[in-house]
Amino acid sequence: MQVLIIGAAGMIGRKLTAALIARPDILGREITRMTLADVVEPPCPATSLRVTTRACDLGDGAADLVAQRPDVIFHLAAIVSGEAEADFAKGYRINMDGTRVLLEAIRAEAVQAPYCPRLIFSSSIAVFGAPFPEVIGDEFLSAPLTSYGTQKAICELLINDCSRRGIVDGVSIRLPTVVIRPGKPNAAASGFFSNILREPLVGQEAVLPVSREVRHWFCSPRAAVGYLLHAAAMETAVLGARRALSVPGLSATVGEEIEALRRIAGDKAVRLIREAPDATIDRIVSGWPQAFDARRAAALGFVGDASFDAIIRAHIDDELDGIIAS
Repeated sequence: MQVLIIGAAGMIGRKLTAALIARPDILGREITRMTLADVVEPPCPATSLRVTTRACDLGDGAADLVAQRPDVIFHLAAIVSGEAEADFAKGYRINMDGTRVLLEAIRAEAVQAPYCPRLIFSSSIAVFGAPFPEVIGDEFLSAPLTSYGTQKAICELLINDCSRRGIVDGVSIRLPTVVIRPGKPNAAASGFFSNILREPLVGQEAVLPVSREVRHWFCSPRAAVGYLLHAAAMETAVLGARRALSVPGLSATVGEEIEALRRIAGDKAVRLIREAPDATIDRIVSGWPQAFDARRAAALGFVGDASFDAIIRAHIDDELDGIIAS
């Protein structure tokens, strides 16, 4: 089996790569070759598998990426929500046009001989916009209120249509906001959800731009990778024409996040959170969903995190070698 990961240099891409290398048979067949692609060349992992790394833009490199006919394609490439909102043209060029070009490259490849890869697309809960119910069910209308959410929703529709026509065997996973993201803060409007946990755990100050009453929908990096792997291995016939799934997550307020941090790292860590309201971020976040009834995905075998304490402990184990600042 050949696997292509687009967006492999990002956090989820790196963790997904590591999971596939650790278990080359995790998708049901043995992986023999992997191609890792991103706008910057991803690091080449130490493995006995045949791994190729590529630096390319989807707009120019999609045809080359699918020329080897990968059996499974993970499409994780995107610019994040805050940047997509700030730069309208860039958001559509990368988030929407990149997906369209990839699908067209797959369709063109099939002209030579039959070809229909499994395509796993990392979508987002940003495809939903207010007003919405307290808990969003599987039948709720996708009506985004941001450019990023609109771009993701368009891609979901493209993948539905291409799956219906047999061009790809697609699954779009509407990822909850992933916390705790390792590394440094990024341009995502949701970045503070990770920042207020990640930085205090290592003794650094973090800025909170919204009220502690803000409620949101979360998953850990471990869960996010698990969703993608399950989507790549599952039986897709049961999805029919509806190829986008809202997966299980945790609904929590910022205050509940902070209390989980207090239970694990103490008052000293919590005191490192500085409140500095930001009207722009508050406006964006207030238009995002707060909770989901993800029963369709749960019935299909998708499993989320047990608690926010578990999310924090997983970050400590995976990124901090089990040690936090004292």
